[in-house]
Amino acid sequence: MARLEQVLVLEPEHELKFKGPFTDVVTTTLTLTNPSDRKVYFKVKTTAPRRYCVRPNSGVLDPGTSVDVSVMLQPFDYDPNEKSKHKFMVQSLMAPDNVTDMEGVWKDAKPEELMDSKLRCVFELPSENEKTHDIDQNKITSTSASKSESSLFKSASSILDDSEVKKILEECKRLQAEVQRLRDENKQIKEEEGLRMRRSAPMTGSPLGGASAALVKEEGPTTRLLALAVLFLILGVIVGKLAL
Repeated sequence: MARLEQVLVLEPEHELKFKGPFTDVVTTTLTLTNPSDRKVYFKVKTTAPRRYCVRPNSGVLDPGTSVDVSVMLQPFDYDPNEKSKHKFMVQSLMAPDNVTDMEGVWKDAKPEELMDSKLRCVFELPSENEKTHDIDQNKITSTSASKSESSLFKSASSILDDSEVKKILEECKRLQAEVQRLRDENKQIKEEEGLRMRRSAPMTGSPLGGASAALVKEEGPTTRLLALAVLFLILGVIVGKLAL
């Protein structure tokens, strides 16, 4: 007997796209909608369970409701020959009336009662133009910060006496050391988080969750903000002296 046609509406319908580089967790969203007038059980499975964390990877959808499933690709060394091995399947089953044991329903379900949809994974690498643009933006930001810092130091030297300039320089060194400390801590947290997610990645058939959903942000923006904080501190000292 032929299987039933998938009752759930999937968005996207055929493929999940992940945009690299894959040096950090990359997340895409799969939306499942139940347009029917009955409850529907669902499961999200993958051929590469160690590569992904899925939240939620199973559940129940009431009539007319939707759920957003977060599919998180873990960091890995991209191999073009591996991409065809990554596939997902959304399996669904009409919920029987007055039954609360969802696992029991899945276990006792007949093959002809199951509905499934398959999705392939698409990996998109950034183009050379995008890479160049990102590098140029970082250079511009760093150069602007350096010029501003140099200009402020010159202004400070012309207004303040030697002892005051020395105090400001010492404070700057302290803040720079703090920036380096935070950068080292951020790097260590990212390494520990990546290791924890790889260790807790589930086997096929078990829940695909286990990795923390709180992902560590890149250190670049944080470091630039701290650098700007240093500049504003120096500017505040200068303005305070002028006011006196």
